Amino acid sequence: MLNPSDIFNAKILIVDDREANVLLLKRMLSGAGYTALHATQNPLTVCDLQQKEDFDLILLDLIMPGMDGFAVMEALKEIDPEGYLPVLVVTSEPSHKLRALQVGAKDFISKPFDLSEVLARVHNMLEVRLLHRQAKDHSIALEQKILEVNRLYDELIAEQKQSFELTALPGAMVGVEKEERLATHWLRSLRLRHPWLQINLVTAFIAAAVVGLFQDTINQLLVLTIFMPVLAGQSGNTGSQALAITLRELTLGDLKSINEKKLMKKEALLGLLNGTLVGLVAAIGMYVVATGQHSPKALILSLVVFLAMIGSCVISGVCGAVVPLTLKKLGADPATASSIFLTTATDVVSIGMLLGLASLMAR
Repeated sequence: MLNPSDIFNAKILIVDDREANVLLLKRMLSGAGYTALHATQNPLTVCDLQQKEDFDLILLDLIMPGMDGFAVMEALKEIDPEGYLPVLVVTSEPSHKLRALQVGAKDFISKPFDLSEVLARVHNMLEVRLLHRQAKDHSIALEQKILEVNRLYDELIAEQKQSFELTALPGAMVGVEKEERLATHWLRSLRLRHPWLQINLVTAFIAAAVVGLFQDTINQLLVLTIFMPVLAGQSGNTGSQALAITLRELTLGDLKSINEKKLMKKEALLGLLNGTLVGLVAAIGMYVVATGQHSPKALILSLVVFLAMIGSCVISGVCGAVVPLTLKKLGADPATASSIFLTTATDVVSIGMLLGLASLMAR
């Protein structure tokens, strides 16, 4: 809303080559209460004055020597092609009025001057001009607010993305891809995780080979002990995969109590399938090693490794989901404490199942 003082304090420029007209218009306007009145009798200076002062209204005579009012309006439009032309033309020629409006003038005052007409048209023009400026300023402020909201939104998205990347790092280290979530189909989860388990199996075989180099020194141990780090490594990686997914869901807030059983069932199924696949490879490796040492129980030892691998992977997968959920319910931080308990659980399960099955089947 406009205050009356805004209109009476608006800057007005009077352009007329005749000093008498300038003085008369000044007297009319100052008598009505307008305070910021400027004047020039040289039309060539109008553009410079407008750029310097940015007048709210220009009272422009059309018939002037050197540069008429039409040329002045064309020059003003070049200064600000997309702007608002605050021109109220002054003319005594009726034929000039239409042309002036077509060039860009907003209204006109007829000569000889009528006080009521001059004051009414000036007031109306200034009111429209100031409202136009308010609307423009409001539009600029609104655009700035929109830009600020967009900036804050982009920052929020970037923070969420960064948070997701951070939660995905532990999973990426054990073969859980960034795009895997709780709702991912188990077959796709299998394709995403299993190659890493096979790679881990190769590295575990390297560790087992190192132990095998010292077979003569530790000849009191069973050949089965060579595969203890193999099972420990595989079951530990299976549990770490389940742990990574569970921690990610807890961090993002996607894991509800109704989904906890679903998560554990999925991890048990993936543990069964992954354990079967890597168990076959491990069983073949056991058979090759045991046969090379002329063991009469090579086939039974291979079966022991196969069954122990399946059982330890299933239990480790479930533990990877249960441990962080339990710690969260107890008030502990799952992200920092889960790995400790999970490592212990997977080691105990893998070694216990391997040696337990060996005692029952290969004795």
